[in-house]
Amino acid sequence: MAFVNSIFTWYMKKRVHQIELFMKYPLDVQEEWFHTLISSAEHTEWGKKFDYKSIETPEQFKQRVPIQNYDTLKPYIERMLKGEQNILWPSEIKWFAKSSGTTNDRSKFIPVSEESLQECHFKGGKDLLSIFCTNRPNNQILTGKALVLGGSHQINQLSEASFYGDLSAVLIKNLPMWAEYYRTPAISIALMDNYEEKMDRMAEATIKENVTNISGVPTWTIILAKKVLEMTGKSNLLEVWPNLELYFHGAVNFKPYRQQFKELIPSDDMYYLETYNASEGFFGIQDQVNSEEMLLMLDYGIYYEFLPLDRIEDENPDTLSLDQVELGKNYAIIISTNGGLWRYMIGDTVQFTSLYPFRIKITGRTKHFINAFGEEVIIDNAEQAISNACRSTGAVFKDYTACPIYFKGQDVGGHEWIVEFDQQPDNFEKFVDVLDQTLRDVNSDYDAKRFKDMALKRPKVHNAPCDTFYNWLKGKGKLGGQHKVPRLANDRKYVDEILNTL
Repeated sequence: MAFVNSIFTWYMKKRVHQIELFMKYPLDVQEEWFHTLISSAEHTEWGKKFDYKSIETPEQFKQRVPIQNYDTLKPYIERMLKGEQNILWPSEIKWFAKSSGTTNDRSKFIPVSEESLQECHFKGGKDLLSIFCTNRPNNQILTGKALVLGGSHQINQLSEASFYGDLSAVLIKNLPMWAEYYRTPAISIALMDNYEEKMDRMAEATIKENVTNISGVPTWTIILAKKVLEMTGKSNLLEVWPNLELYFHGAVNFKPYRQQFKELIPSDDMYYLETYNASEGFFGIQDQVNSEEMLLMLDYGIYYEFLPLDRIEDENPDTLSLDQVELGKNYAIIISTNGGLWRYMIGDTVQFTSLYPFRIKITGRTKHFINAFGEEVIIDNAEQAISNACRSTGAVFKDYTACPIYFKGQDVGGHEWIVEFDQQPDNFEKFVDVLDQTLRDVNSDYDAKRFKDMALKRPKVHNAPCDTFYNWLKGKGKLGGQHKVPRLANDRKYVDEILNTL
């Protein structure tokens, strides 16, 4: 295994030179992919509808093809689900990634072509290892197994020609044999539907393996880790898996979870590597040690556009290309992909932290914010506030959500939070004060509204009992890696639902 690890590490380093190439020539790489995507799809039904054959520039593309979302593409995707081909993309599409993203009832079925599997999702997985091996050349990651905490849906047959599942389930079902050899637990456990039973089975199946790396959403990884420690009687994960050296994470901001992982894995040598991947594509990788920004991956069969957040409500908003973006501004991401998504708004917002090379950080969701009073609080603001409040009071948070308190009579508005802790703050009122003050420090609009309580009063924060959010998700049938607690909402739907359960 050590010999295989050395050979594989050498092979992965070769890919780093290609990454350096698109870092050096980002605009050329994006332009090449733009023309490749357009020419590939010109004979599809979609390509004929918008006359892709005559499109020569990104400007023509933007003028001709409106920005799309799932609802606008849904009629095409529903036909593809029934087996029709050459609709949005020319090659055969028989796999669909079922995505909810939040606790919305409606499921989305994102087409996954062979090209998007190989050139995007699997390429992203290989690049994770390439970057890790470059940054830590003496690693021993392939001397053991990768514990993969994937989705909770079984692969389901929609018709004789198509199948769907969580993206992680789709990827696991299509992994090459060599990759399957290095993964744990067995596929029969990894794709279990019952998430509660799955946690027990995963813990039982992996405690005797030589796990060197883990990948999964932080919240569910912590739940699994606690199961493992409970079963083994150990005090931390290194006592169970002494060769553990790497954790891949994504989907949520890791900063509020960092202290919990330090306690679960008490080692300064543990390597944490953030990814930005979704059902729609693989977008970013944390390529630098001790950095919270991610390199935008530009050669995965995706053409990017960026929509300034202040234009998102415009009827025909003008997007920016990569050479037009600015540092520190919030943009909604628009993608065109080798899976047949065209000018598709995925719903995430990002800020550029570096230009040439292009690095980003995720700041929130286009629909997950609070702006009831012009305060424009985004998830990035909330994450900073929660992190500072926990740090100042010795708390460890588990989950949270927040919403507006609307004006009523002579009373001013405000924000109402529900926070569940793994470790209680030593002073709850101080926790609320620091939360409020941090929001004022990082968001000038919020600060202006809070001035002398003129428009916003001090936040109202509920200290939720243990398992509040878990039981709420369970009651909605939404347990699993694809389902996350909505951090912020501009209405009271989620908060009122949860308060009614307390």
